[in-house]
Amino acid sequence: MSNISSNAFIHPNAQIGKNVTIEPFAYIDDNTVIGDGTYIMSNANIRSGARIGENCTIYPGAVVSGIPQDLKFHGEDSIAVIGNNTTVRECVTISRGTDSKGKTIVGNNCLLMAYSHVAHDCVLQNNIIIGNATQLAGEVEIDDFAILSGGVLVHQFTRIGKHVMIQGGTRLGKDIPPYIIAGRDPVAYAGINLVGLRRRGFTNEQINQIQEIYRLIYQSGYNFSDATAKIEQELEKTAESQLIVEFIKNSPRGIVRGYL
Repeated sequence: MSNISSNAFIHPNAQIGKNVTIEPFAYIDDNTVIGDGTYIMSNANIRSGARIGENCTIYPGAVVSGIPQDLKFHGEDSIAVIGNNTTVRECVTISRGTDSKGKTIVGNNCLLMAYSHVAHDCVLQNNIIIGNATQLAGEVEIDDFAILSGGVLVHQFTRIGKHVMIQGGTRLGKDIPPYIIAGRDPVAYAGINLVGLRRRGFTNEQINQIQEIYRLIYQSGYNFSDATAKIEQELEKTAESQLIVEFIKNSPRGIVRGYL
C-alpha cells in the first residue's frame, strides 16, 4: 500500500507505482511517472515530464523535470528520466530536455547531493556521485562510476569518462578521459584514480596497463594523436585500452592537459 498524504498535490493523471510514499506539501504534476517504492519528501516538486524509477528518494526542495534554463526552449514536449535506486538530495534541480535530445537522463544508483544542478539534455550513466553545489551545464555526458566532488563547474558538452574522480572546486572545459583524477586550476590530469579502481575490483595487471597508457599520453612527450597511435601499436588490446583510445579519438572538445 502506498502512503500518500492528503496534503500533497497529485495531479489526477500522474502515474504512481506501488508502495510509494509522498509526504505533505509535495507537488506531483501532470504527465509524471513515479516507480514502485519511491519516497517523495515534503516540498519536493515533480514537474511535467518526470519519469522516476523504483526505490528512489527525492528530498525536500528538489525540482525534477523543471523547464530548461535555455532561451532556445519553446515549450516542446520533453522529459527527465531518473533510474532506479537514485537519491536526489535537498534543492537539487534537474531540467528536462530540449529539442536537442528530448530528454535528460540520470541513471541507476546515483547520488546527487544538495544544491547540485543537472541541466537540459545531460546524460548521466549509473553509479555516479555528484557533490554538493556541483553544476552541470547543458548536454554534459558522464559515464559509470564517476565522482564529481563539491563545487565543480562543468562546461556544456563536456564528456567525463568511467571511473573518473574530479577534485572539488574544479572548472571543467575539456573532456576527462576514463580512470583518472583531474583537478587544479586550470584543470589538469593528476594521476589515475588508483583508490577507486582498487575498490571496484580492478586487478594489478589492469591498473598497471592503465598507468602505462597515461604515462604515454601525458609524460612521454608525444602529442595526443601520436600517443594513441603508439598505444594501439605497442600495448595489448584490452577493454581498458580500447575505452581510453576511443574516448580520446571521439573527443570534439579535446581532453584535459597534463600538469606542468
